[in-house]
Amino acid sequence: MLSTLILVAAVVLVGVLAMASARPDTFRVQRSIDIKAAPGTIYPHIENLQAFQVWSPFEKAGPVMKRMFSGPANGPGATYAWEGNSKAGTGFITITGAEPPSKVTLNLVMQKPFAADNTVTFTLVPKGDATTVSWSMTGRQPLMAKVVGLFMDCDAMVGREFEAGLANLKSKVETRV
Repeated sequence: MLSTLILVAAVVLVGVLAMASARPDTFRVQRSIDIKAAPGTIYPHIENLQAFQVWSPFEKAGPVMKRMFSGPANGPGATYAWEGNSKAGTGFITITGAEPPSKVTLNLVMQKPFAADNTVTFTLVPKGDATTVSWSMTGRQPLMAKVVGLFMDCDAMVGREFEAGLANLKSKVETRV
C-alpha cells in the first residue's frame, strides 16, 4: 500500500514537472487604459518614481514600508528601493530608459518574498484627444514559477494590480486636466 502511494506521488510529481517544463521560459503581463490627456501631461507621473506613490497600487501592499530614493529625481538612474512586510516584499526599481513623452523603461529587482529581475515598460500613444497608456512587465520564468503558474493565474493577479494602478493614474491625471 505504501509503495503504491509513493509510486502514485512520483508519477504525479513527474507529470507536474513535465507540464511545467513545457511552459514558456519568459512571461509578459500587459494592461492598457485610455486617459483623456496628452502624453506630455501623463509622462511626469511615470518618469518620477516619487510620483508613483500617489497612484501605484503596490504602495498599498505595505503601509509601513521603508522607502529610499536615490539618483536623479526622474529619468534614467532614478531608483526607488523599499523594504516591507511579506506582501510588499523587498526590492528596488530603476529607470533604465526614457523617451519623453512616449516611453519609460525600468528594471524591477525583487529580493523578497522571491527573487526576480524583470523589465517594466510604460508606453504612451496619442489617440485622438486621449492617450493609450500601456503598462507591461516581462521577465524570465524559472521552473518554480512555471510550476506555480500551473495552479495560479499570475497574469490575472499582476494584471489586476496594473489595472488598478492605471485607473488611479487616469483619475489623478483627468481630475487635473
